[in-house]
Amino acid sequence: MNMKSSIKAFVLLFYLLGLCSLLSCSPVIKVEAPDKPITINLNIKIQHEIRVKVDKDLNGVFSNNKGLF
Repeated sequence: MNMKSSIKAFVLLFYLLGLCSLLSCSPVIKVEAPDKPITINLNIKIQHEIRVKVDKDLNGVFSNNKGLF
């Protein structure tokens, strides 16, 4: 073997090793359906909105009737 053919063989070997290493490190992505059904909890507390409305109404009552208290 002369020098050029040994360099070509080394470069070819280098590319093959690089290709093998890239193929062995490829990521795997799996998309699967869940075992249990997806549940969304819709228990929402509405107390905050009611309190804001009552506070606004009370402020209106107190401002209209200054001598109430």
